[in-house]
Amino acid sequence: MLSFDPKDLSTGRLHGYLLSAVAPRPIAFASTIDADGNPNLSPFSFFNVFSANPPIMIFSPARRVRDNTTKHTLENVEAVKEVVINVVNYDIVYQMSLSSTEYPEDVNEFEKAGLTMLSSDKVKPFRVAESPVQFECKVNEIVNLGAEGGAGNLVICEVVKLHISDEVMNADNTINQEALDLVARAGGSYYSRAKTGFFEIPKPLRTMGIGVDALPEHVRNSMILTGNNLGMLANVDVLPNEDEVNQFIKDISKRYHEIKTASHRKKHKLAQNYLSYGDVESAWKLLLS
Repeated sequence: MLSFDPKDLSTGRLHGYLLSAVAPRPIAFASTIDADGNPNLSPFSFFNVFSANPPIMIFSPARRVRDNTTKHTLENVEAVKEVVINVVNYDIVYQMSLSSTEYPEDVNEFEKAGLTMLSSDKVKPFRVAESPVQFECKVNEIVNLGAEGGAGNLVICEVVKLHISDEVMNADNTINQEALDLVARAGGSYYSRAKTGFFEIPKPLRTMGIGVDALPEHVRNSMILTGNNLGMLANVDVLPNEDEVNQFIKDISKRYHEIKTASHRKKHKLAQNYLSYGDVESAWKLLLS
């Protein structure tokens, strides 16, 4: 067995060990607003529930390890002491991942991730309409755990209203855990789906993914492609060029002779199949043909 003194490890290495070993962790999909009312949406896996009376949740937007900067979410809850914590199920996990991209302060992550802003009843931040459970919270206290990169900031939240989708409720008004289909975070690119175990999602680009709002209209409004499909497609920084698309169609025509005249619906179904194997590049070439 290898043994380490935390002081002998770089913060990055220690951070990686902690995230991989203390897993899976629930995800707080936190919606906040800044002092000017601009919305922000970002996921955090340093999160859990700690009390029922009063109903208390705590999540921690840590200082960035690489440069010791703080996240917009922390800055927002310091300015406006309210937050909505949305749970993440499998249906929105790729969109959630895309929202974790470090977009500039004035960019709306709801739009980039293709998620719907839903007005809250008791707090100013918006809810994620696609999330099956949403907790409106006031921020009671923020506890700073340090001033260096990797230091956590405990945002202690009190639930003032909760919303639960009918689709995940049993007849006796309890939550159906299988229907809820929650997703949790592990180390590296790993997640855990409550019903089926571990799977991987490529980390969002250091460069900016184009976002769901930048997808061609026929893709964004597809009747075939799911929110997760759109999240995968939106996590690219550049689209294939015309020559690449033409070469791809030429090659694929050897197997699918009718592809050049196929309808959007047919192409979207085939693109969805490519996405099921993680082949985003081929899906894009097909969709742009």
